[in-house]
Amino acid sequence: MKVDANVRQVKVTTASTLTASSAHMRTPIDWRKSSETVSYPDLSKVKNFWIKVSLKQNRTYLYDGNKLIYTMYSTGGMYKKNPQTGKLESMTPTGTFYAQAERGTSFFNSSLNEGANYYVSWKDHGVYLFHSVPTKAGGAYNVKEADKLGKSTGSHGCIRLSIPDAKWMSANLPVGTKIVIEN
Repeated sequence: MKVDANVRQVKVTTASTLTASSAHMRTPIDWRKSSETVSYPDLSKVKNFWIKVSLKQNRTYLYDGNKLIYTMYSTGGMYKKNPQTGKLESMTPTGTFYAQAERGTSFFNSSLNEGANYYVSWKDHGVYLFHSVPTKAGGAYNVKEADKLGKSTGSHGCIRLSIPDAKWMSANLPVGTKIVIEN
């Protein structure tokens, strides 16, 4: 019974902080701007930094312990039917991962005919990334795909962010940061 009480308390705390944080969310969503209208967190002042990605809510939440400190609009993997289970599953892996060292200013995947800017790896050393909304072969942003940010799925497994959010993440996400990805 004590464990259940603790779980309920954490959910209540999280729900109230989510409501408080939503007051700072930029509306309408603009993939060219930061997700919130306030400054990014100063990670030197954060004691227990970790990230939660909600694929169904199209949000990436930055936490200090149980306290939500910033919310980013995001777009995760498209849902495909698993031939073994018959269930729809995101192309984005779920579970607990850790930020990796691979990061950079841009990439282009010729097999997908798509690239992005400001990336940082969180699984398989460069395969699964946080990155900006996608770019086309010439480097221009793919507006049709970018407009999905925070509204629907669209990626092949990576987590797409607004351009400034991706730039901040690439520059500031410490290697080893815990990342929990949930459906």
